Amino acid sequence: MAGRRRWTTEEILDAAAELLRSSDADSFSVRKLAAVLGTDSSSLYRHFRSKTELLRAVADRILLAAMEGHRPEGDWKQRLTSLALRIREAFGQQPQLAAVWGRYASGGAGSRLVVEEVLQALRASGLPDEEVPVRYHRFAVLIASLIASEATVSALTPAEYEQGLELFRVAVLGADPERFPALAHFGREVRPLGADREAVFKELLAAQLADIEAAAAKAH
Repeated sequence: MAGRRRWTTEEILDAAAELLRSSDADSFSVRKLAAVLGTDSSSLYRHFRSKTELLRAVADRILLAAMEGHRPEGDWKQRLTSLALRIREAFGQQPQLAAVWGRYASGGAGSRLVVEEVLQALRASGLPDEEVPVRYHRFAVLIASLIASEATVSALTPAEYEQGLELFRVAVLGADPERFPALAHFGREVRPLGADREAVFKELLAAQLADIEAAAAKAH
């Protein structure tokens, strides 16, 4: 009888990414992945010591894809803006994995490329060296949070999204004006969370960069 096929690390990651497109990090398991591959969990643990390690590796491949062909261009603000948008686009194509990245921080090659580019750009901003790590952390938290938040909306089915919109309309437009006067006044202009996501992303990113620029100017 022929032995079971030996799966490579890349093939395992491909299968894990595909499985995550139809599930999430909580329902994902090494056992389910092993079943998809027609093998047992122990064979996968030879490549990854835990579910968390496997999920981190999957998320890191998205970062690697985002950095593929990336060339730093422009000033430090243009570099950070370009990088943030590249990462947003990469995870936007696989929204289930965005939540994984937000929850299980990657420490692989993709992550190192991203961190290196952010640190270099921040240093080019004129910030004192002692402030660069702090500003890096704030930038990283903002980008990861925004992308993970967008992913929760992108992962909805069309029916779920429409249902959410209808509930939003009822909550906003049907509010009692005596109890909720501000809501009644602004209700027709208030947008649901899923609207204008790219514009909001860019606006918050620009605000973060403006704050960094102001801090750099103050330091000099």
